[in-house]
Amino acid sequence: MFKFINRFVKTIDRYIIGKYLSTFAFTLSIFLVIIVVFDVSEHLDDFLKTQAPLRAVVFQYYGGYLPYYANILFPLINFLAVIFFTAKMANQTEIVPILSGKVSFNRFLWPYFLASSILFVIFFFGNIYFIPFTNNLSVTFERTYNNSNDPTLKEVHMQLDKRTFIYLQNYDNIVHKGYNFTLEKFDGDEMKEKLTAQSIVYDSLKHVWSIQDFQVRYVNGLKEQWVTGSKKDTVLDMRPSDFEEQRDINTNIYRAMSTSELSKAIEKEKIRGTGRLVDLELELYHRFISPFSCYVLTLIGVSLSSRKVRGGIGLPLGIGIFMCFLYIVVDRFASVFSLKANLPPIIAAFVPNVVFGLLGYYLLRKAPK
Repeated sequence: MFKFINRFVKTIDRYIIGKYLSTFAFTLSIFLVIIVVFDVSEHLDDFLKTQAPLRAVVFQYYGGYLPYYANILFPLINFLAVIFFTAKMANQTEIVPILSGKVSFNRFLWPYFLASSILFVIFFFGNIYFIPFTNNLSVTFERTYNNSNDPTLKEVHMQLDKRTFIYLQNYDNIVHKGYNFTLEKFDGDEMKEKLTAQSIVYDSLKHVWSIQDFQVRYVNGLKEQWVTGSKKDTVLDMRPSDFEEQRDINTNIYRAMSTSELSKAIEKEKIRGTGRLVDLELELYHRFISPFSCYVLTLIGVSLSSRKVRGGIGLPLGIGIFMCFLYIVVDRFASVFSLKANLPPIIAAFVPNVVFGLLGYYLLRKAPK
């Protein structure tokens, strides 16, 4: 094993990989410490007001949010780390002897590829398995200790299957009771049945919905039939958890789903049509596509900072920070176009890496050889 590694990873490769990973780890740690300091100062009063125990704050709140922020910062910290240590190597005239010793620029990129592959694996499996678990910790903390969450939903629309639609004016997540309930069934574009009720409540023992003070209108061409009643139990393809998901849209509920749960939620949403399909698909595609930014941004970082310039590392680092903001802007614009302008979510997830990949290829062609 060691002979195999020594054959393909030379001394200069280990030197660059060590610089790469140590700079990345140190920079990410500094950013996370800063985040904790500012977050504690902002939320300390909230922790004391809700009487959240220290164990919950440390292991649920920060145990959930720190990996989440690290996941967001991962590609950008990777980019800055590459620019910082590569520009420092160029400023100390370490790159010139390497390229002058009959080492091609593509061979010089080999240790960067190995190091970015290590980060790619961490980023990928973190996105798929670890980050959903830690996000679930923060969601649990918010549900338990954030008393500002309003348990009431208003104006709820949901599609249960291809021909059944429901509407609730208000729904209380605490008692699992909805008010001004409407259920409509269609055959194509023609409505066949419409049920209206004053209220609907979930019976957790029988696992049925109890409809109270209801009126049903049956339509058969020009013939109509009306049925009224005070109470009846019925089975509907919806659960209180479906309403909890809608209430938790702003508390990372999508990111707290495992990848298998997210896939199932997408299939269910295609039937129900509650307006969350694009959000769910964006989250799913980003989990698989975002890790490729490790390669794209590393390529750009090396191409930008491998040339020795006047002024030391200040100029490459400044360009790198500007590129970080530009990457975020492109990513946000792509997501907004997907949510508001019907851009397919899979294309929106690919846009930042494709745009910056082309930029990286151009910079690679212009890099000093």
